[in-house]
Amino acid sequence: MKKIMKLLLICLSVHLTAQNDAWHISTTNNTDYTGISVANGRIGMLSSSKPLEIQHIVLNDVYDVDPKYKVSQIVHGMNFGNLDLYINDAKISEKNISNWSQTLDLKNAALTTSFNYQNKAEITYTIYALRNIQYSGYIDIDVKATEDIEIKVVGKILTPKTFQKPENTFEIIKDNDITMPILQSKANSPFGKHYISTSSTFIWHNINSTNAKLRPELTHNIVSDYENTLAFTATLKKDKHLIFAWTGAECTSKNFSDPKSESERMIIYNLLTPKESLLNQHKSLWNVLWQGDIIIEGDLQSQQDARLALYHLYAFSRGDSDLSIAPMGLSLQVPYNGHIFWDTELWMFPPLLMLNQDIARSLVNYRFNHLEAAQDRAINYGYKGAMFPWESDDTGEEATPPFALTGPFEHHITADIAIAFWNYYTVTKDKKWLSEQGFPVIEEVANFWVSRVTSNTDGSYSIKNVVGANEYVSNVNDNAFTNGAAITALNYAVKAAKELDVTPNPQWKLISKNIRILKLQDGTTKEHEDYSGEIIKQADVNLLSYPLNIINDKESILRDLKYYEPKLSKHGPAMGKSIFAILYARQGDVENAYRLFKESYVPNKRTPFGALSETTTSNRSYFATGAGGMLQTLLFGFAGLEFTDSGIIQKNPVLPKEWKSLTIKGVGPQNKTFKIEQ
Repeated sequence: MKKIMKLLLICLSVHLTAQNDAWHISTTNNTDYTGISVANGRIGMLSSSKPLEIQHIVLNDVYDVDPKYKVSQIVHGMNFGNLDLYINDAKISEKNISNWSQTLDLKNAALTTSFNYQNKAEITYTIYALRNIQYSGYIDIDVKATEDIEIKVVGKILTPKTFQKPENTFEIIKDNDITMPILQSKANSPFGKHYISTSSTFIWHNINSTNAKLRPELTHNIVSDYENTLAFTATLKKDKHLIFAWTGAECTSKNFSDPKSESERMIIYNLLTPKESLLNQHKSLWNVLWQGDIIIEGDLQSQQDARLALYHLYAFSRGDSDLSIAPMGLSLQVPYNGHIFWDTELWMFPPLLMLNQDIARSLVNYRFNHLEAAQDRAINYGYKGAMFPWESDDTGEEATPPFALTGPFEHHITADIAIAFWNYYTVTKDKKWLSEQGFPVIEEVANFWVSRVTSNTDGSYSIKNVVGANEYVSNVNDNAFTNGAAITALNYAVKAAKELDVTPNPQWKLISKNIRILKLQDGTTKEHEDYSGEIIKQADVNLLSYPLNIINDKESILRDLKYYEPKLSKHGPAMGKSIFAILYARQGDVENAYRLFKESYVPNKRTPFGALSETTTSNRSYFATGAGGMLQTLLFGFAGLEFTDSGIIQKNPVLPKEWKSLTIKGVGPQNKTFKIEQ
């Protein structure tokens, strides 16, 4: 009996390991549920605990108007990710299923759900946002009968009720002997900025598409202007499987002159490409992404957390897009409307630059492509050079709601962008890019700061009337991070000019050497002119030590750390403590580094997958900015990696006692590997 029990325990252990390991996060919790994003850099599908449903689809870089504040807002598109399943005329729902489980496969960017319906059927389905067919999704479904059953399946395109002039159709189009059933919905976005077309169809893998007689009879039903459906029925004998797929493609006038036809073409491609070929292309592209990876040995939870963070940065971006990443990535429309902030350059860009220069290039090119709008904005506010918006959309113009003072006054983002540009060059050494795209931005940023500073009678310079990284206060003078970022951007402009044998503007160096960094009486760096110990939203002063390296002696770094850590708000964003963790790691204080590493994101994790919310009190998935901060602690703190003018170097790595080893793979253009062991 003991041998049998031991064998059962071993089998159970193997099963759990297969479902919940370094590459898989599994759950059986469908009550306390925060969704996870399945995305490919163009579309994002937010998961649901309800069977055969997703919550919504986010369309990257497709903006319309927020009806409340009348500012641009990323669009939740038509939802092609929901199906209804009937077994013996009973509709499957969360109320009549059992043994529900979901597994997120990080390696292949696939979410698999399985459940039982009474003792009649076992259902498994996997959702993909296809990396290879970037405007489409694919749901692979397997229904196994455990007794003889009748099945009805209804595929749906659900159009948001805010969309205008919806049209719903179904047709079977032909080319010679090949027939292709296409369900299609078309509409204008809520304020008419874009025309959107979604096409969907069923795929039966074992049926030759040229023989329509083998295909189940399809029934089209327009339930309403906002619900277009296609259904089929089947009889399934005990122990037999019904294996099929539902696929959808969503195209808009933002990206296509004829989104209707293009969405049809993509669905036809998915329909007529063998399943193995289609999904292997998707998996192959993800395999390339994972050449840049972080491996933690000895702590499965930290390993899953790190990979989940990196998975989301990869899922929310593409190297072929010249698009950037919003704070909530491709998971949600709110709270930031899908706009692009400093979150990209300061928090998400450094890990991506370290591990995937292809994606990093898209992020900087997004800013280059909006340089003209930034130049116009500088002129409109009486400055020279380029003044980038605090919140950017597809226009590159300021998209911050007018009530938010960050829009007119949070100017450090202009310096943050130049810093990212220079770092991109130091890693890639792509002098052609520097000449054609990098330096034009860096130069115009430097010219902005020359026009933005105010000279003082003692020969110093101030930057007045700004909102700093600590957004709890506004309209302050000589904010530490704003001034430090401006200094750094001006210095990088000088370096970039010399790299191209261009004579730098002498004012860049003069001003950078004389911008004020204020101090308290004990030598602690002062956050701004009027700061007197108030609670702060997030790291500000400490950013001068990392990433800016302006305050770089150990005594000053530790003094600032000890002063400002107690000042951090308990309700601040997830990435705040990451900076403190990195700085402690760089001082060799592994205990405090590890403590702050965990504090920087664990309180923000949400069940069941560990999705990061922005704050400890919110419940929105997925806060990509927090992921960037957490990953920076691993890369630039524990692993000791640094961006320098001569490239990426490693300096004084440290390892928490809780881990056996930390390995960083795929670093830089040479794909180097760095390993730290106990």
